[in-house]
Amino acid sequence: MIAFVFNLLLAIAWVAVTGSASLHNLVLGFLLAALSLAIIREPFGGKGYLRRASLVFSLALLFLKELSLSAWRVTLTILSPDMKLKPGIFAFPLTVTSDFEITLLANLITLTPGTLSVDVSTDRRTLYVHALDCSEPETAKRDIANGFERKIMEAFR
Repeated sequence: MIAFVFNLLLAIAWVAVTGSASLHNLVLGFLLAALSLAIIREPFGGKGYLRRASLVFSLALLFLKELSLSAWRVTLTILSPDMKLKPGIFAFPLTVTSDFEITLLANLITLTPGTLSVDVSTDRRTLYVHALDCSEPETAKRDIANGFERKIMEAFR
């Protein structure tokens, strides 16, 4: 978050120095500032600003892909004449540990059609998820672990 604020301040400084307060110039300043921050931060051992931004962008793309796929699956399920559903709740063992990561994972699951985060255990090691079709809970667990959870850990650790 601090890197984003520095990036924004450098972009505003770019606009002030060039004397052109257009949107194009602000975007150019933002991109130049991001490049500058990436060059400066890498030698100090921190995760690069551009690398982290690309990982967060990758997580957003995964969410949009899962959103559209699950919306399509739910639509097909609802429109089928014989809905063979087996709704249920399964326990998903958490690998993420921080409150932010757990909340983000729970929200991404809830925003995906057909699934809903119900509760987190008191020891914060298990997330309870309701699925519209819980006929294969192990597959759902594997999909969450290899999808959202892995991308969250890559982006925010």
